[in-house]
Amino acid sequence: MTVDSAAPTPAVAARAQCPYCGVGCGLELKPPAPDSEEPLWSARGDRHHPSSLGQVCVKGATVGETLHHNRLTTPLWRESTDQPFAPISWERAFTILVDRIRATLATRGPSALAIYGSGQFLSEDYYAANKLLKGALGSNNFDANSRLCMSSAVSGYARSLGSDGPPCCYDDLDQADLVLLIGTNTAECHPVLFQRLLKRKRKLKEALQLVVVDPRATATSDAADLHLAIRPGTDLALLHGLGNLLLRDGGVDQAFVAAYTEGFEELAALWSDWPPARVAALCGIPEADLQRLAELWRRSPAVLSLWSMGVNQSVEGSATVSGIVNLHLVSGQIGRPGTGPFSLTGQPNAMGGREAGGLAQLLPGYRSVADPLHRREVEHYWDFAPGSIAPDPGLDVWQQVEAMERGELDLWWVAATNPLVSLPWLDRVRAAVARCPLVVLSEAYAGTETAAVAHLLLPAAQWSEKSGVMTNSERRVTLCPAFREPPGEARADWAIFAELGRRLGFADQFCWASAAEVYDELVALTADRICDMSGLSHGLLAAHGPQQWPFPLGTAAGGGQARLYGAEGSPFPGAPAGHRFPTPSGRARLQADLPLGLAEPPCNRFPLVLTVGRYLGHWHTMTRTIHVARVRRSHPEPLLEIHPADAKRCNLDDGCLARVSSRRGELSVKVQITDRIRPGTVFLPMHWGAAQEQACEANRLMHALGCPVSKQPELKAAAVQVERAEIAG
Repeated sequence: MTVDSAAPTPAVAARAQCPYCGVGCGLELKPPAPDSEEPLWSARGDRHHPSSLGQVCVKGATVGETLHHNRLTTPLWRESTDQPFAPISWERAFTILVDRIRATLATRGPSALAIYGSGQFLSEDYYAANKLLKGALGSNNFDANSRLCMSSAVSGYARSLGSDGPPCCYDDLDQADLVLLIGTNTAECHPVLFQRLLKRKRKLKEALQLVVVDPRATATSDAADLHLAIRPGTDLALLHGLGNLLLRDGGVDQAFVAAYTEGFEELAALWSDWPPARVAALCGIPEADLQRLAELWRRSPAVLSLWSMGVNQSVEGSATVSGIVNLHLVSGQIGRPGTGPFSLTGQPNAMGGREAGGLAQLLPGYRSVADPLHRREVEHYWDFAPGSIAPDPGLDVWQQVEAMERGELDLWWVAATNPLVSLPWLDRVRAAVARCPLVVLSEAYAGTETAAVAHLLLPAAQWSEKSGVMTNSERRVTLCPAFREPPGEARADWAIFAELGRRLGFADQFCWASAAEVYDELVALTADRICDMSGLSHGLLAAHGPQQWPFPLGTAAGGGQARLYGAEGSPFPGAPAGHRFPTPSGRARLQADLPLGLAEPPCNRFPLVLTVGRYLGHWHTMTRTIHVARVRRSHPEPLLEIHPADAKRCNLDDGCLARVSSRRGELSVKVQITDRIRPGTVFLPMHWGAAQEQACEANRLMHALGCPVSKQPELKAAAVQVERAEIAG
């Protein structure tokens, strides 16, 4: 559901990007009336924002209702998690942090320090945290919850195209003839983009074809011309089958392949092993549907592919992303209006985090910690001694959990996220975290599941209370100004990291007086990189509105590049015109990956596949949305979706209580019997953690196996058993 902002514009106090999903809608914010009993800001779509054009979903429209509820206002401390928290001063909080960090560096070294950040960070927060940990302290153990949503897209783009960075833009939604939505329930998870597609579909009818690949029937598939309800874990096989048919029926752009790609012979040989009959049988779909998809792709002048968590959260996530890119490269469907492989970012600033170096293998400006030249460039720019940045990738978040299990982390600092709901295998996570001597949580809201395992709570200013930028899925950067005062003693995350850096002896490196200064430093470090933002500043964004990168120094407002890798211009500095890619050869790399299937396939003991996802109105672990009455009424409780045939075998009635168990744990939940989910598959929402009244910790059941390239956990599939709770033994 989206809301159209066609009514007269009220007095606008601020314009900002919505702090929920990666669509990055523009919002206009209006302050509460002076005589209002509650300090509720109102929000509406910003018609001037080029990404959303005034549209906004229910979450964005009600965000003003969430900003003041249940806030942390002062630092809290306890020696042990079996004790209650007590208020302390910021001075005491920094003393605790400095003492722990210095003791750890002296006795165990920087590898015993780790930070787990968030796509809810502003870019300035990301940058300050990475500079502190990777530069000042010498530990690359900075990871973020983007590991759980976007890391397969990052690695898939990089291995195929030579760099991270979506090559498409939202205008391509208005120009594509065929849109393939694979592993994305766009209607609920990116609703404003879906409504844009839907409006165009209603106008053009059969001139725009929508194909949805998803084991569930959803609001997204309801609008599709073709819905392929494949078995979970068969996405890559489906793509190979599509490639087989393109190869067989003349769907390969031989001139494009010869001029701009490498590896075609190996890919063609792999595709030849995946004929349509084999693929259809494996995927559990009619062969005619696969044939129809191939015909649509082959005949469409402009093909756009959209994907999200259903692709990324898989042991073959990076391979599947490359499988999507393969199809676009082989058919020449990239770099032109309406074409390309387009990952839909899960979080509001996961893209900004990637630009700032916000994963354990990254440095700012799409650099790699493993590259000696990249390390030297960043060390010099940061004014740290050569060798300050460790040469190996740091611990990703699951490796951080494993390190705590082994007693190898002295400090785990979580900021702006709630991993005790969002990580897989939650019982194991809780046990591991209990072994860490100091768990720090920077958080805006009180009472989260992660707060229950923390020793030190730091009250964080959130979006609306601090200034900074976010980058959305189409590489568009929006300034989000502070338009409210933070409650109590809450501070901006970047300011917390900077103050700690100064107290640790790095006054010159952390001498920023404002978020604008932090951003100036970040964008200068992106000069001559793919994600060049060196022409951006808080001042330019405030004066001229959101801008799309690449935006090199000297670019006029509105002059950013809409698409990467097009024939009309250079996709990166120094490259000639044409479809050139940032690889050593200048060619895109076709990837021939064998399908792996599910990491944990069903068996006699656990015969069903559990997949998890989101509801339209709620966001992640509900720290914001739980306070919105309208959303609570729309999604009052978690429900287990199960097909009638499976429900009959499990002795379940609609509305009864079921016990769902995996190799890692169990939970009880109300049943919803529906034929809108594929037999053999069940669905749970991921929002309701242990702190909620109707707790339903879906991720307690999920395993931690992940993509070997991206290290992203397969949060979309685990083998489970379902039985009636009342008669279970």
